[in-house]
Amino acid sequence: MFGSYGCDIVQVKLEKKKHLINFPWFCKHIKVKTPSGECFEFPCYCWLVDDKEVIIREGTARLPQDDTNKQRKNELESRQKIFRWKEWSPGFPESIDAKMGELPKDVQFDEEKDSDFKRNFLKAIEDLVIDKVDGFFESWKDIADFKEILVHYNIKNTLLENVMQDWNKDYMFGYQFLNGCNPVMIRKCMKLPDKFPVTHEMVKGCLKKGSTLQEELQAGNIYIVDYEILNGVPAASSERHLTAPICLLYKNELDQIVPIAIQLSQTPGEMSPIFLSSDNKYDWMLAKMWVRSSDFLVHQLVTHLLKTHLLSEVFEMAMYRQLSAVHPVYKLLMPHVRFTIAINAEAREKLIGEEGIFIKVSSINGAGMGKLIQNAMKTLTYKSLCVPEDIKARGMEDVPKYYYRDDGMMIWEIYYDSDEVVQKDVEIQEFNLSNSREQLVEYLTAVIFTASAQHAAVNFGQFDWYGWIPNSPSTMRKPPPQQKGQVDLKYIMESLPDRECSSSALGTVWALSQTQENELFLGMYPDMYFTEQPVKEAIKTFRHNLDEVTNIIKSRNETLTLHYCYLSPDKIPNSVAI
Repeated sequence: MFGSYGCDIVQVKLEKKKHLINFPWFCKHIKVKTPSGECFEFPCYCWLVDDKEVIIREGTARLPQDDTNKQRKNELESRQKIFRWKEWSPGFPESIDAKMGELPKDVQFDEEKDSDFKRNFLKAIEDLVIDKVDGFFESWKDIADFKEILVHYNIKNTLLENVMQDWNKDYMFGYQFLNGCNPVMIRKCMKLPDKFPVTHEMVKGCLKKGSTLQEELQAGNIYIVDYEILNGVPAASSERHLTAPICLLYKNELDQIVPIAIQLSQTPGEMSPIFLSSDNKYDWMLAKMWVRSSDFLVHQLVTHLLKTHLLSEVFEMAMYRQLSAVHPVYKLLMPHVRFTIAINAEAREKLIGEEGIFIKVSSINGAGMGKLIQNAMKTLTYKSLCVPEDIKARGMEDVPKYYYRDDGMMIWEIYYDSDEVVQKDVEIQEFNLSNSREQLVEYLTAVIFTASAQHAAVNFGQFDWYGWIPNSPSTMRKPPPQQKGQVDLKYIMESLPDRECSSSALGTVWALSQTQENELFLGMYPDMYFTEQPVKEAIKTFRHNLDEVTNIIKSRNETLTLHYCYLSPDKIPNSVAI
């Protein structure tokens, strides 16, 4: 059934009759050729369900001020009834008001994705069952014993092999703040905070000969990582501990970022000593483990969950509620929200819910998770989602070997129309309240970068960096030491996750690090929401530019022992989908 103005066909109505087709039918697009030979394209990419009419607009992108079709208003009113907001847990950003089995058909996993997702998590569970041997719930005896749970995984010639070899070396510890799973915590330190009273005498052995701590601070060679966001977050139980450490790092003469001082609380004093690289090896090893464990928690729940998964769902919900399918921004964003609502619904049930795997393997329960997210929401700013602004705010513009920064900046680019168009665009005003082209360009760049590149940077390295449990313990079973010289290897092994927890954490980070078999990577847009030739040409140019970035990164990595691949465009999925 067609609707038309003059000779142009402007919309198509489709309806699936249950008595004719007794299963859901997915319509990609429709092409109509008129008697005069003119072709019209109607992108659909949605499911037809029983006896429900679907109206598909002709594919030319239209802004609301240029569109006289009343269907636009009806479309948004209908979507706003389907995509309803709900606060899943106090303090969390609002998300869709639906559980996994209740999601709208158009945002559910397709069969291939559903099969892929279940297969990976089933493998992780099967490996966990295989590992259930005598002593499964006991402590490990020695650091080397953690290799036992890796026998089911192919780790030959992987980054994980390097991590297993050098995880306890200070250079590897510092490197992870630049290019590990959580490369957004480190910042330049020009003045030590009062709560972290490190003196020159404490660290002089780590500094360049003849240099003082004050001189190195002024020279911009001192960095800090502060987990204040964990302060006041309750631990899961008396057997699962957490703290809020502060770590001072130094850029040495080899251009390595290395730790020089660690305080395992936010309050200095006799019961919270400052651990130093010059301390005995077990004191220093355990202090670094505590920092890595804290980093694991903040990475998983703040950097990863909140700042990519949950925010991308907010963007997707706003898009469905406020932008018509013919709006150019809707067409632009669709590939970058694929499966995001669905994967988050899965996460709420299987990963971060009260019975979820995260609570079972970490030091945080539901109450602690809520408190941490609330802390993070208080400090979350829009500018922190914009890579150039974030790098500048943390003073990280010139630190060497910061490949997350270098590669991320190459991907930071997008385009929109003119100031006047944006200001007149009612739907855009409802979507994000932008009022200039420059602001909208930055906003859409942040949305797309968050869903694609940022998520890739903080997700797909999990098995590399967390696969070796001592490098990033998901929990600590003993409280942080309050004195120096009291720690031995036995105490450390009793602090680290037991066999069951280690196996569960390993299986989970492996599953989360997998891409789909037929993944759609950045620039791969098989669903052509745009029908205009100039846009199709722009997409070709975009792909060409991405190929150039991929080649630059590949050439750079050939010179490195530790390759940084997470932001190579050919390894960045379009959306948050795992």
